[in-house]
Amino acid sequence: MLTGVRIVVLGGDARQLEVIQKCAELDATVTVVGFDKLECSIPGIELQELDDEVFASADVLVLPVVGCDDQGKVNTSFSELPIFLKKEHVAALPEHCIVFTGMAKPFLRNLCLENGLRLVEVLNRDDIALYNSIPTAEGAIAMAIRETDFTIHGSECIVLGLGRTGFTMAKTLQGLGANVRVGIRREEDVARATIMGWKPFMTTDLAAQTGEVDLLFNTIPTMIITAQILSRMPQKAVIIDLASAPGGCDFRYAEKRGMKALLAPGLPGIVAPKTAGGIIADALIRLLLEEQNAREVEQ
Repeated sequence: MLTGVRIVVLGGDARQLEVIQKCAELDATVTVVGFDKLECSIPGIELQELDDEVFASADVLVLPVVGCDDQGKVNTSFSELPIFLKKEHVAALPEHCIVFTGMAKPFLRNLCLENGLRLVEVLNRDDIALYNSIPTAEGAIAMAIRETDFTIHGSECIVLGLGRTGFTMAKTLQGLGANVRVGIRREEDVARATIMGWKPFMTTDLAAQTGEVDLLFNTIPTMIITAQILSRMPQKAVIIDLASAPGGCDFRYAEKRGMKALLAPGLPGIVAPKTAGGIIADALIRLLLEEQNAREVEQ
């Protein structure tokens, strides 16, 4: 149980609703800011406005998956009012407070460092990122089906990057009967891809691989699908960029050439917010219960 733990949830989307509900069910005191347009009611939560007093008694500050931008702006889907995390807000947090988010930009990292606060970026954890890759892949498949007039079965697909998302993406496409090639950046991934039944190639050879591609899924967050690459691809090919914004594709040139190129970060929160939110909530709850157990052992 989380009895006596005060959790402040600042902004976010439908994923945060799962975090709020699960923490409240475990008897935590949950205060939410930036949810004034929330249509459903969640028992046991406190709706508050943004001020220093909200932060002063927090044991945990929960921010959206992308905590805030480099101006401190916090995304919120349930308020029309802009929310900014300011230096004075972070300074008001108690020293023991844990700042919990998916991934942090330098602004948030620096604020936590300056104030001696522990920052937990949950998407850096392998287990969470792997679980999160499942709704990402499912969302990408849904986009591919919507944007094409052919079946994925038998299509020529390329996945760029063989990290956690790339691996799940390639495996899902393979399960649907696609011919899967994977662009890799490390020699050690050749064996991994080959064992899975995929055709690996180095990303430096991408230009030679795109002549007959139907669907290209990118997970590499650097400019890799350049105008030169796009000029060699069939015009009918569809590109779905899963990398964090601004992605790894020259979208300007793709549009100029009349190609479909879609930037699709944050798919878990769009296609499966309940599942994605549950993954985040479970990680937070495990962390807090581990903290409680550690304190009890010390005592």
